[in-house]
Amino acid sequence: MLKHLSIKNFVIVDQLELDFSPGFTVLTGETGAGKSILIDALMLALGERGDASQIRQGCERAEISAVFDLNTVPGLADWLQENDLQGDVGTCLMRRVLDINGRSRGFINGHTVTLQQLRAAGEKLVAIHGQHAHQSLLHKDAQRDLLDAFSGSRELAKAVKLAYQSWQQLHHQRTEWEQCIADAQQEREQLEWKYHELSSLNFSEEAWQTLQADHNRLSHTAGLLEAAEMGLEQLSESEIAASVQINSVNKQLQHFLDYDDRLKTIIELLESAQVQLQEGIYELKHYRQHLDLDPQYLQEIEDRLAAIHAVARKYRVTPNDLPDLLETVTQRLEELNGNSDDHSMIKNENVAKEKYLEFTKRLSMARKKAGKLLAQQVSASMQTIAMVGGTFSVAFMPQEPGNANGSEQVEFQVATHKGLPLKPLAKVASGGELSRISLAIQVITSQVGTVPTLIFDEVDVGIGGRVAEIVGNLLKKLGKKRQVMCITHLPQVASTGNQQWQVSKTVDPADSKKVLSRITVLEQQARIEEITRMLGGIKITEKTREHAAEMLQRGASDS
Repeated sequence: MLKHLSIKNFVIVDQLELDFSPGFTVLTGETGAGKSILIDALMLALGERGDASQIRQGCERAEISAVFDLNTVPGLADWLQENDLQGDVGTCLMRRVLDINGRSRGFINGHTVTLQQLRAAGEKLVAIHGQHAHQSLLHKDAQRDLLDAFSGSRELAKAVKLAYQSWQQLHHQRTEWEQCIADAQQEREQLEWKYHELSSLNFSEEAWQTLQADHNRLSHTAGLLEAAEMGLEQLSESEIAASVQINSVNKQLQHFLDYDDRLKTIIELLESAQVQLQEGIYELKHYRQHLDLDPQYLQEIEDRLAAIHAVARKYRVTPNDLPDLLETVTQRLEELNGNSDDHSMIKNENVAKEKYLEFTKRLSMARKKAGKLLAQQVSASMQTIAMVGGTFSVAFMPQEPGNANGSEQVEFQVATHKGLPLKPLAKVASGGELSRISLAIQVITSQVGTVPTLIFDEVDVGIGGRVAEIVGNLLKKLGKKRQVMCITHLPQVASTGNQQWQVSKTVDPADSKKVLSRITVLEQQARIEEITRMLGGIKITEKTREHAAEMLQRGASDS
């Protein structure tokens, strides 16, 4: 509920401090006195756009502050906590400042906020209905929420939202999983080709070393064979072979051993060398016998070496790294092959979807039942507020496969007169008719409505007499459940208010060329005079005052 409104330097208001009460408050005054300025200022505090032209002439800035009681809006208290915008317990302070340079600043409980945050909080606090004001009931989201509240399905609507979010989360996980499976399959195919290519080389580090050694040997076989032949010739087969020379020297020295025993050591060394030489000659002969010139085998080795180098270049590694690459590919293939299809993910998604569809089915049934009842009651109310023959309807447009708000879109439709087709509430031509329809809806749904403060700007446009009195009684009835304010030009509506404020213009004491807007809380006698003014013409008579007093008395006694 709105408790206090402070307005400074706004349009023709220099400074205004207003304390608000529960129930039904009416604002009256001459045309142009500034009645709508109050609503414009409040809307600014609630996040509507503003500009420097709204600053009072000669001032640097305009400032509007609104204090609300949060005890009637528990949802806003939770929202403030979620956004770290808490203030005094049970209170919310909305503040807006407009500077002459066009800068605008918004505050909630002293915290700087965006206009979007101001509007989000404002929508939970105040609903303004009028020809030139924001119409919350024109928004389909507000219509849907109001119908859910009227049908007692708020908790079911929350369940639908949670079920939808759960379903979509599982659906997202499943589609991501399927994409991963597709990517894995592509990777598997590439790895299998790589594995086949690497494994077909039959390559190992030991085999690589042997292959290189064989290649070196075979590519130099002719030279090796020539060297072996030459070695055998010089060591044992020629007339001056080393073995012959050593044997000759040894024999000569043995001949003189009897003359000098120091030759014994030398002879023993030569005999040992002769044994070692014979072993070498034997091994060299064996080597020569097994040394084979095989050009075909050499070509095979060179082809294999070329194949190994080609694969290594292809995968940008050295031949020595090929075994490690093959091991890496093998391990990755084992990982991919181990990820078998998991049907439980699809099953969980289907379960979540079925749960969502069950909730939406129940919600749709509740909405349609409540929509029928709301249409009957609003249509009946329209007959009493100057729209005889008018019809109100709640339409449901299916939405497949559904969303967080259910499986249909809710739309309020109306035909303001008999014979006219039903049209969306947002497209009703007459602002006055729209205000009165909104009033009828608010009265009927007042038991379940969540916005604590309702403001009606000239809902009496185009009506009078008995219909005006009916509208006044509707507003008073609504005021028993909510805080209601109404700007009106009709005495029938003004007389039904629990309290009445008069808006008037006065001359600015500081500048006689400027006017200021003032609001006065009227006591009983002052209310009689104000309603007398609204009833009478140029000349006010006692009978007019008596009529005004009678209207006030009747308004106070009507339920």
